[in-house]
Amino acid sequence: MNIKLDNIGKRYNYEWIFRNVNYIFTDKDKYVILGANGSGKSTLLQVIAGSMIPSEGELSFEIGFVNMDEESFFRCVSFASPYLELFEEFTLIESIEFQAKFKPFFEGLTNDEIVKITGLENAKHKQLKYFSSGMKQRIRLALAVLCDTPALLLDEPASNLDKKAIDWYQQLVTDYSKDRLIIVASNQVEYEYPFCNKQFLVEDYK
Repeated sequence: MNIKLDNIGKRYNYEWIFRNVNYIFTDKDKYVILGANGSGKSTLLQVIAGSMIPSEGELSFEIGFVNMDEESFFRCVSFASPYLELFEEFTLIESIEFQAKFKPFFEGLTNDEIVKITGLENAKHKQLKYFSSGMKQRIRLALAVLCDTPALLLDEPASNLDKKAIDWYQQLVTDYSKDRLIIVASNQVEYEYPFCNKQFLVEDYK
């Protein structure tokens, strides 16, 4: 998969967050978008994901030299961030079942196996509203990483995770990163992107 940004810019009112972004993300590499708080890295990631419309420029999506429209691309991308809302009335197992209705998990993964991967087996029938912030972040990451999509976008993925959970996250992405385009937005926190080999600096496009 390739995602091409052609002269992309985003502004709020009269302030440009970033501008003149010309870049191609390909599945041959893993990328990290770096920037300080408020620099626009999360905004850029949402633009790349197709969930936010740029103020100028165009995005194009391609799989196997075939161009896709935005609706088709939505089915090809998984997204996780600490601000992504979960259905807190759902239990963990219900959340997994609900996700599977929209995007398939990797072949061979059963719902119980996904629960086991999260490390939250003892809470599989508990409503998410009773989960800690760290447990909820584990769920967000697992639901995104374990979806069988060619693109995986992660915004500050280590938020609310302790050392043990960070190790879990790094291994999870490593195990399910083959042949995927991965883009991580990070606030200069290296343990969020040890698997990335390309850096994109938002400050270069101010």
